[in-house]
Amino acid sequence: QVDIVESGGGSVQPGTSLNISCAATGLTGRNYALSWYRQAQGKERDLVGFITDASFRGTTLDPVKGRFTVSRDKEGTLFLQMNNLQTDDTGKYFCRWSGGGSDYWGQGIQVTVLS
Repeated sequence: QVDIVESGGGSVQPGTSLNISCAATGLTGRNYALSWYRQAQGKERDLVGFITDASFRGTTLDPVKGRFTVSRDKEGTLFLQMNNLQTDDTGKYFCRWSGGGSDYWGQGIQVTVLS
């Protein structure tokens, strides 16, 4: 059974940092593309960043590029380090593991940047 679990979300003040993580169990013997998405209330789910190879550090996209970092450790846990958080960063953050025709999503974790 595959289980994808995000952790570390919460409510923070603007300008502060938060590090959320995503751990997967039940996935073995295959290289997966790991990615973070976020979804603000009433909006579509957007790609935030990803790692597609054996690297420990990934790529982030605008508008979070330069403030957010995608990484993973040698145990395979995925991280999203978020710095200088702004109110527009508020949303539910999801991690995704995909590869070989399989696609797994976590339940998502809320990040709220207080106004």
